[in-house]
Amino acid sequence: MVKLLFIDFKVDGKTVVVVGGGVEGYRKIQSFLDSPVEITVISNEFSDEIKNLAEQGKIKLQQTQVSDTQQFVNQLNPKPDMLLAVTNNSMLNAKLVRAAKNVGCIVYCVSDSELSDFILPAVARVGDVKIAVSTSGKSPAVAKELRQRIERLITFEDLLKIELQTYLRRVLKNSIPVQRARSKFLNEILNNVDIQQALQEGNLCEAKELALKLVQK
Repeated sequence: MVKLLFIDFKVDGKTVVVVGGGVEGYRKIQSFLDSPVEITVISNEFSDEIKNLAEQGKIKLQQTQVSDTQQFVNQLNPKPDMLLAVTNNSMLNAKLVRAAKNVGCIVYCVSDSELSDFILPAVARVGDVKIAVSTSGKSPAVAKELRQRIERLITFEDLLKIELQTYLRRVLKNSIPVQRARSKFLNEILNNVDIQQALQEGNLCEAKELALKLVQK
């Protein structure tokens, strides 16, 4: 049984090669679009959605028919940090990830999780909130349904709480230098009835003013 560890991996500046220009390729690309990475999609044909991303300058396209997988990987320049094999040919995917592993790439195989170095869970994204949902590759459809359900649970008030806490953490670094004391105070802020009321009404400015008064006490 494969044990999974969810990590919000920092991919800034990394290069990602996605082999496969269809539906799965488009889905996996979404996981990287919010980060400053260089994404190249390689395929003999591309979906309209992938073409649109290329037209927007978000990804690069390389039209190639892959035959000799090791030669193909060896000729990639620069060598990618990650290679995602997401074609509809499971045998080709397996050969691609094995060839990529030979040159030190981190790999993902859409057709065989056992060959993958990582998984790409369904990620619920609402504002700054990201929640990963995985069924260990057993049911992407259920993972998608759970992701959509979670997204509906996150409210605008929750997002305002995050903004308030981010603002206060900067303010409190000087006035309350001890981290444990800061955490305690930040929890008290969230439980303050007046501040809760302001956030429920969508008034972040008022919530900040009330919080600052408490800081100055």
